[in-house]
Amino acid sequence: MSNKAENIRIKDIAQMAGVSVGTVDRVLHNRGKVSEENLKKVRTVLKIVDYQPNLIARSLASKKQYNIIAIIPSFKRGEYWESISKGIDKAGDEFEDYGVHIHKLFFDQYNNHSLEATTNILFESSFDAILIASHFSESVIRLSQKLDEMQIPYNYIDSNIPEQKQLAYFGTNSFNSGAIGAKIILNTIGNNADILVTRMIHTGNQNSNQCISREKGFCHYLQQVGYTGNVHYVNMEIESPVHNFKALDEEFCRKDKIKGAIVFNSTCHMFANYMRIRNIHGLTVVGYDVIDENAKALKEGFISVLIAQRPQFQGYNGIRSLCEYLILKKNPKKENFMPIDILIKENVDYYNEQ
Repeated sequence: MSNKAENIRIKDIAQMAGVSVGTVDRVLHNRGKVSEENLKKVRTVLKIVDYQPNLIARSLASKKQYNIIAIIPSFKRGEYWESISKGIDKAGDEFEDYGVHIHKLFFDQYNNHSLEATTNILFESSFDAILIASHFSESVIRLSQKLDEMQIPYNYIDSNIPEQKQLAYFGTNSFNSGAIGAKIILNTIGNNADILVTRMIHTGNQNSNQCISREKGFCHYLQQVGYTGNVHYVNMEIESPVHNFKALDEEFCRKDKIKGAIVFNSTCHMFANYMRIRNIHGLTVVGYDVIDENAKALKEGFISVLIAQRPQFQGYNGIRSLCEYLILKKNPKKENFMPIDILIKENVDYYNEQ
């Protein structure tokens, strides 16, 4: 914001809108009655001048403390969710002086029972807002409905569940990112070569909401363009490389028409390791997320394209919008789609994941 915008007074806003100072005050603090006509005038002027009250002055005056809890998958160094966590920390640091405290609760992204256990822990503490990695849709919907009853605001990141009452979503359009994966593969291998889809199996009765949406977009695109090849599916397990190699060997020894492959989450490096050891080349492979292991496989040629979604930016904006809502009563746009970035070995080193 420019210095001029920062110096705009309530008196100035009232004059521009043609209303009283008291009317502007009621709009800013959401108190008292304001006619629909005057409300519209004041909000239009606020938008024009990009007016925001002084956050520090307001928070110091109220001395109110805010507790925000982020529920995200646990991670190891260099993994996708580490970037999300860094974005959360960045926003938390910026709003620490405004009485905001960020706490994290972790769950196993390959076990929906773990998310259920984590949400049970959540309600043992007090909190003002929640950031939710909407990984398992059924569990997240149950959590969301309980938060709705408690009138607790919450944001989604990573994947969206549009029909819920979340304050906002920050992430990519998962359906479209799956369609982009299909388009990239078919542009290389044509419409009649076979494609291998690897699925990471989860413990429990729910799969990743993100992967489900991507696969729907992928299959929709194949149908839309009249794909005539065959799609083969391999179920993989995150901690069972022996099982994974055996399952992949069975597919490749029987299906010599396979020319493309896709992995709908950040574990594409596991499939790349198989290709590296089996000395498989010439396969068009699409994966997701620019974690270190995926980037290495991309540069070595075992992954053709990575589709990325700016995870730090998701975590940062997910927390920031909750802070602005709690302190300023500022309602964010409900759907905030991240760019869908397409990376190849020639540009991956210059990618800014934020």
